[in-house]
Amino acid sequence: MDIGLVVGPWGVTFEEAIASMRATEKHGFSSYYLGDHFYTVNQIDSIDPYLLFALAARETERIRFGSLVTPVMFRPPSNVGRLAAQLDLLSGGRFVLGLGVGWNEGEHTAYGIDYPSLGERFDRLDEYLEVLGRMWGAGPASFEGRYYRLHEADTRPKPVAGRPSVLIAGGGEKRTLPLVAKYADAWNAVDLPLDAYRHKCDLLAGYCNELGREPGEIRHTMTTMGLIGPTDAEVEAATLLQMERMPPPPGMSPAGYREMVRGIGAVMGTPDEIVDKLGQLAEAGIDEVQFTYFDLSSDAVPDWLASNVLPQVADL
Repeated sequence: MDIGLVVGPWGVTFEEAIASMRATEKHGFSSYYLGDHFYTVNQIDSIDPYLLFALAARETERIRFGSLVTPVMFRPPSNVGRLAAQLDLLSGGRFVLGLGVGWNEGEHTAYGIDYPSLGERFDRLDEYLEVLGRMWGAGPASFEGRYYRLHEADTRPKPVAGRPSVLIAGGGEKRTLPLVAKYADAWNAVDLPLDAYRHKCDLLAGYCNELGREPGEIRHTMTTMGLIGPTDAEVEAATLLQMERMPPPPGMSPAGYREMVRGIGAVMGTPDEIVDKLGQLAEAGIDEVQFTYFDLSSDAVPDWLASNVLPQVADL
């Protein structure tokens, strides 16, 4: 099983973000993903991930990196298609373009970005993915859709055929999973309990079969919000930071918050508990798990995972 890290580049400096890229590669992780938001809860410092992706292409040599995920309304597909193709070339084929429909209406409103209905956002994502495929193909591309258009657009420089990789995030059974089957190289879910995950895998396989696609062509990944660290104090600090970014119900204690997160399927606890849970996920078909990495002022968490967990799951 591959293990990666997910970073929210909010409330951090450029230097801390660069250090987190280097730590990810140094400690032997497989991937490095960045959230893509203007803000989540509070309007704090927020670094654009596409700036950091260009740095990641130069600061690292081995790891895959990409967005978890770019909301469909933030940037038009013509813009993202060019960025993704060039980042993939710059990094030697290591860029993963993660896409989703977005969820934070507040940041859209604050920055004057339309936030249509969920159904329309899914319709847009479908067209978005079609546009990307045409842009990355040979020769000029044209497309006339309800939301997006191309007219003899010859996107250059061209990515290598079959690149970049496209990841679609979410577990929606009526809209997301059919889009994964139709377009994606990878699917990402967040902290799904095993039974729920297996059910969605069965549905995804069915959608693939309807399209004549092999389900095994799609890489399965899961992001976990597990609150982890080498000491109780660092676990507590990670909990408090996450409670600030994703506020709990009023009056909930840090210990209660951790139990809530554990209850929804997060991978957390002692190294043995983590390894056991990762083994269950691997048996269920997960190819990669990405741990959220909260405090970029130190590489203690990556170092702890690399020392205590990575060696035990490498052959899963």
